[in-house]
Amino acid sequence: MRRTIHLIAGLLLIGVVGGAVTLRKADVELLHADPSPHVAPSPRADLPPNPQPTKKDCMAAVKQARSLAAALPATDLSRYFAERDLLQAMTEASIGEFDDCMEWAVRAKDEVQERRHALQPGEGLKILRADE
Repeated sequence: MRRTIHLIAGLLLIGVVGGAVTLRKADVELLHADPSPHVAPSPRADLPPNPQPTKKDCMAAVKQARSLAAALPATDLSRYFAERDLLQAMTEASIGEFDDCMEWAVRAKDEVQERRHALQPGEGLKILRADE
């Protein structure tokens, strides 16, 4: 048993060292690479960088998605999932992660617009409590 553990640990160590050497070699090659003058600049190179979303942007996206979700019946499964995504968006906003907030708000909006989840006639959603 002990021999097997030592063998596995040795193989893992070899893998880690080999990976680090490979990464280091790639970094050195990138430093010494001659940029080709024939490469055309990307089409967005002249545009300013995309600004980070603000709390105002996030709240506007959440408000829009929430109004779309509220238009669906309360028993609609897509509305249920969209509301959960909006809760996550608000959580992300509360910790200052406005880019993640925007992603969750867009996800909620897509859920409502695409109606990804639907119940067949006679089906129901059983929502369990946290202690179940």
